[in-house]
Amino acid sequence: MEELKICYLYPDVLNLFSDGGNITCIKKRLEWRGMKADVTNVSVGEKFNANDFDMFFIGGGQDFEQGMHLKDLMGEKADEIRKAVEDEKVFLAVCTGFELLGNYCKSTTGTQYDLVGAINMHTEIEKERFIGNYCFESEELGSLKIVGFENHAGRTYLGDGVKPLGKVLKGNGNNGKDFTEGARYKNVFGTYAHGALLPKNPVLADAIISAALERKYGRKIELSPLDDTFEMTANEYMISRLGCE
Repeated sequence: MEELKICYLYPDVLNLFSDGGNITCIKKRLEWRGMKADVTNVSVGEKFNANDFDMFFIGGGQDFEQGMHLKDLMGEKADEIRKAVEDEKVFLAVCTGFELLGNYCKSTTGTQYDLVGAINMHTEIEKERFIGNYCFESEELGSLKIVGFENHAGRTYLGDGVKPLGKVLKGNGNNGKDFTEGARYKNVFGTYAHGALLPKNPVLADAIISAALERKYGRKIELSPLDDTFEMTANEYMISRLGCE
């Protein structure tokens, strides 16, 4: 039986807007196919070894200058995260979790916070928040249209060697200027999309699962089809509602 060992970082701190539902989605889509997900929660003060896991999830929380436990993150955890990213372990990182993987964040007062540095990008906080349902398109996934909910004051800018997860069709995405949304680097899937993201976008969920299985087992594992009628109806409704047909 194929199995994925998943590390859920800061589930008690970074779990806004149903982000934890992404873990539930991955578990159920594996179980429905006769596979298994073993999830380990790792929070403040707890250590982990990147070699023990196949996939990592970091959700969204309040802006980190307002309470994110950077001191805890920027020790051994940051080293393990960088190691895992370079080792092509799969990451799904949402909003604050996405921003934390970058090089630094600059607050509205100009204070700069050094971050994990696993991805060549940075974030600048502004007073105005981007809030609302939005839609973006991923060419990598066959022009797949992905829907989610954004609520962030961060403006993220991608550096050399990092591709966007998609192009914004409706909404703001990374910074509201260059139409980029999220980031793709090695096997990292970074995004601002809350919602939870994966139940709303089952094709993306399976792409992430497939990437993790292939990384672990060294071969492509075909995923048996699931009845996603309900999920795709909701997905298509939001695409239509946002005018992104």
